[in-house]
Amino acid sequence: MKYWWVNQNQTYKHEVGGGYMWSPKTNSNGQRNQFYINMTLVMPGDVIYSFCDTYIKAIGIVVNKAVSSIKPNEFGNAGLNWNDDGWFVEVDFQELETPIKPANHMDLLLPTLPDKYSPLQANGNGNQVYLASVPITMSKVLNVLLSDQIEKIIDRAEFTVGHEDDQNVAEEKLLNRKDIPETEKHQLIKARRGQGLFRSRVGMIEKACRITGVSKKSYLRASHIKPWCKSTDLEKLDGNNGLMLSPHIDYLFDKGLISFSNDGVMLVSKNLDADILQLWNIKNVINLGRFNPDQSNYLEYHRNHVFLKN
Repeated sequence: MKYWWVNQNQTYKHEVGGGYMWSPKTNSNGQRNQFYINMTLVMPGDVIYSFCDTYIKAIGIVVNKAVSSIKPNEFGNAGLNWNDDGWFVEVDFQELETPIKPANHMDLLLPTLPDKYSPLQANGNGNQVYLASVPITMSKVLNVLLSDQIEKIIDRAEFTVGHEDDQNVAEEKLLNRKDIPETEKHQLIKARRGQGLFRSRVGMIEKACRITGVSKKSYLRASHIKPWCKSTDLEKLDGNNGLMLSPHIDYLFDKGLISFSNDGVMLVSKNLDADILQLWNIKNVINLGRFNPDQSNYLEYHRNHVFLKN
């Protein structure tokens, strides 16, 4: 895991709100720029400090490597002199409940600033840079100043990034297998996406999203209880290893932010932002009805290995 600092004074609401970073590939005169080159060096799982209006306002976790992309239309007049050809990096940004102002802590930060390509001036003001590397000594001070805010964000994001990596590796291995026919491979791959035979089998057991009550199948996702990448071939297609969930509920369940007891009580992770349940009109304590014995076995796995208890 590496740490990076991004200055987003002009584009904060677009990039943090949209979950990405974007920069041109070169300066307007065509010269290479280390702060743009850095976009190609970030890796999934890296931490981003988002700096705007003299505050670190958000923390991001890199989701994917940089890809070529034209300048986002939503930037409008921001960066009129930037080249349109640029780098796009998907980032899971979380805004901080308590932003910090580095200028108020320069007694601690000043000794940690890099000699070259520093994101901060000695007085705490930001340098005219985009994406800068943060030395480990500097990141340690920033993480102490941010307290448990950054710990929660990193813990949650590490699970998300690692989970997606596991899924991709498992799918690649499946595609290379010689012991099963192509038709079965096709069904197993479709099951990862909640489609095909798996979706049909889940729909025979679960008639609606237990939390929202939505029953129209076109608005629901067939979500694995025991993650697809951890399941055997039989478990991947087992209807008892799935729930029909509304998309926002599927997101919380897949990320381990909620789970269920065998008798139907919704369990809420302490890592879930407190206002999300209210904003999404989800009651904090819901009894959803008992799950059958086979579902309960899968739910035990989810509670022990996916659900974020801390």
